[in-house]
Amino acid sequence: MDAQAQWTQVLVVASVMAAFALAEWTTGRLFPAEATREDKRLDVVAIFILPGVTGSVLLASGAVSQWLVPGWRDALSGWSWWQMLALLLLADDFTQYLWHRLSHTSFMWPLHRAHHSAAYMSVRIVYRNNLLYYALMPGLWLSGLMLHLGFGWVYVVYSIVKMTVIMGAHCAIRWDEGLYSRPWLRPLAWVIERTISTPATHFAHHALVQDDGIGHYTGNYGNLLFVWDMLLGTARITRRYPPAYGLQDDRRHGPEHWLTQLTFPLRRSQRAETVFGRGSHRPLD
Repeated sequence: MDAQAQWTQVLVVASVMAAFALAEWTTGRLFPAEATREDKRLDVVAIFILPGVTGSVLLASGAVSQWLVPGWRDALSGWSWWQMLALLLLADDFTQYLWHRLSHTSFMWPLHRAHHSAAYMSVRIVYRNNLLYYALMPGLWLSGLMLHLGFGWVYVVYSIVKMTVIMGAHCAIRWDEGLYSRPWLRPLAWVIERTISTPATHFAHHALVQDDGIGHYTGNYGNLLFVWDMLLGTARITRRYPPAYGLQDDRRHGPEHWLTQLTFPLRRSQRAETVFGRGSHRPLD
């Protein structure tokens, strides 16, 4: 990806995030009362540091691709945009669905727990994950290979659309509510909620309670496409929003330190009940 494409991607994605943040701010939702000191610190670091990690992974993947398979450079640049898009959806979005699903197992949960520890939904938590969650993400490494193969501007447009959907699915402003409340829009809502991630489906994934018919911690893993959840049996669509978010163990013992959430296993926790210790790393209710 040339410098112009790279800067276009960065500036547009940053602008989209700023637009969502502005919308939350003007409606009084950008600074939720539920946010603790640890939340505030983690959110700021996530917004300003972790996008750099994802960009570094793409650059590293491109460098590795150039080193291992220099002859593949721009080898697929003659493909049509829809062929490139199809491969990106599989290599990036589908693998991220699988990575997200794996992150809800005992092995991976410590790297993803920070994303669920927020007791609120907001665009400010989009990048809120452990550093290793992104550094090891297969989809990013494969995307670097796709760029080496010549996907260039198709990848830029794809990544902008994907990040817009992801930010919209986390944003405190529930933009999909209008689709459900107007009878004439319900057919459109039926298609949209089965195609991409929406606030209703993704908020359910972040719910504090999982047995109320709304919360769905063990599903709704999709990032750009919700299609993967539909195909693999992990979808729950209710058109309702959870009354509370976050994690039960934080409510029992208080929040984990922001740096522990970001850098485990380099920094561990001494809390009585924790996945950041030396024992079991199973997800806690």
